[in-house]
Amino acid sequence: MVEKIHIKDKDVIVPGTLLAEGLEYLPSGKAFRDGENIYSSTVGLISVKGRVIKVIPLAGKYAPKRGDVIIAKINGFGKFGWTCEIESPYKIDLNVGEISMNYVDLKNSKLADYFKISDYVFGEILDISESGYISLTAKRMPYRKLVGGNVIKVSPVKIPRIIGKQGSMIKILKDSSNCEILVGQNGLVWIKGNAENEAKVANAIKLIEQESHHSGLTEKVKAMLEGK
Repeated sequence: MVEKIHIKDKDVIVPGTLLAEGLEYLPSGKAFRDGENIYSSTVGLISVKGRVIKVIPLAGKYAPKRGDVIIAKINGFGKFGWTCEIESPYKIDLNVGEISMNYVDLKNSKLADYFKISDYVFGEILDISESGYISLTAKRMPYRKLVGGNVIKVSPVKIPRIIGKQGSMIKILKDSSNCEILVGQNGLVWIKGNAENEAKVANAIKLIEQESHHSGLTEKVKAMLEGK
């Protein structure tokens, strides 16, 4: 069989697109092999590096994994802690023993003294049971209750682009705005600064989300943050 590639680096493709024919090429990401052909399983951006053809999703829901750093929203109270929303159909709990390294005495306090409905918390997924139950921890720095600021939502698959290689893009966002920014792998981003700079960062992040597959994005983001 003749080895043949049907796409090029940075192409945007749809599910079912034939990417390559032959066994010379290797699928990665959301690309898969069927017989001697490689196809895409989702809408995505092509990355070709040597013999490896990778499909990077351009849209998708968050799938929790142990160790993920996320931003969760408190939506209820339980017997031993709080229930949370994480932009995912999974149920997640924050136990009272996971909010501080110090002992929390509920005999002389109540859950609402620590977190109220609609509060946000920055934390890490501690465990996922076989039944899909998820536990969150926020007792070690930098994890904590998020006070003030604003939370915006982006596609979870765009989070790596917002962070950038070795944190390059998030550094630009922070240095150019003097804002504190925390990024959750579940697609929530917390921004805290003065109102004008918070708005600039939010707009810049939306630009990154919309144009993540375009070249020259870093320069566009810098120009936006500098008001050019």
